Amino acid sequence: MNILCIGNSFSQDATRYLHQISNEEFYVRNLYIGGCSLETHVNNIKEANAYYEYQKNASLRRMISINEALKLKKWDYVTVQQVYHLSGMIETYEPYMEFLINYIKESCPGAKIVFHRTWAYDPMSDHGGFVNYNRDTKYMYQRICEATDIIAKKYGLDIIDNATAVEEARKLPEFDVSRGGVSINRDGFHLSLDYGRYLAGLTMYKYFSGKGTAKDVTFEPENTDPAICEKLRQI
Repeated sequence: MNILCIGNSFSQDATRYLHQISNEEFYVRNLYIGGCSLETHVNNIKEANAYYEYQKNASLRRMISINEALKLKKWDYVTVQQVYHLSGMIETYEPYMEFLINYIKESCPGAKIVFHRTWAYDPMSDHGGFVNYNRDTKYMYQRICEATDIIAKKYGLDIIDNATAVEEARKLPEFDVSRGGVSINRDGFHLSLDYGRYLAGLTMYKYFSGKGTAKDVTFEPENTDPAICEKLRQI
């Protein structure tokens, strides 16, 4: 199965462990520019800019354009997403999503396009974009779900729901920062390098495997607690 993610650092987080989680059954590549929005993706396509890191396991393979990447393989799936601080602002999606969807369909007529619903910021985040949501994690999550539901319905896209997965993880004692838990974010918005990235990869695996679950996954990142990993697989 060949999977290409057109994204930014949030798709980098989500794909870091996906190869290992799938026992190398998935061929996964991420197109990475930090903080890249739908508008920037569209501009880069129009100018054929080779500004993207073509990544495997969150590591650079080479620099590439979206135009070239879409033609490199017969992709089974292509994921799309809005940049994190704009992901809950419906007015920022168009006309860029329409252009991107149409371009992918023209370039990869056999690929299924999937919407990656990214997560809300940590309650203590100091990221400047958090002001768009009154620095309120639950409100940001709600806005993200509302905006992505509208876009997914408009284009008939399935959703990979990492936003909800992260919210569920924040309810666990280990990640409930209001009760002394450790944040599942490493800097207030990116996911932690161990459990956060693992959870996002499990959510990706749940969708792409077609099993509707990640409970059968045996891989666990190095230096993690098996009991916590089990809780994340249950989510």
